[in-house]
Amino acid sequence: MARKTPVARVREICLALPEAHEQVFGGHTTPTFRVRDKIFVMAPENDDGRTAIWCKAPPGAQGVLVGSDPDRFFAPPYVGPKGWIGMRLHGAPDWELVRDLIVDSYRMTAPKRLVKQLDQA
Repeated sequence: MARKTPVARVREICLALPEAHEQVFGGHTTPTFRVRDKIFVMAPENDDGRTAIWCKAPPGAQGVLVGSDPDRFFAPPYVGPKGWIGMRLHGAPDWELVRDLIVDSYRMTAPKRLVKQLDQA
């Protein structure tokens, strides 16, 4: 069986969340994952062809993560000043951590009813 690409694995995690859908960002090829048309994850390809995710993070998380592993985590352009965190997915990413970051971002974006639905699943 062929190994899944990082974007395919991110897509699988995101689309398993209640009412999540994928939409290409503007005129770019960057996939974004949304709930109620609000972005909770972006999966841009870097200039070097490597994939990363950008997602919302709770206050203070960006500094902690970037400070703990600056080779893996970064403050993404445009949304970094708003506290979003970037995570490079090259090498062997910790997919459980990727999922946790995605779910946290979803929780910060989704309506309470959908968060409750997620908690009940």
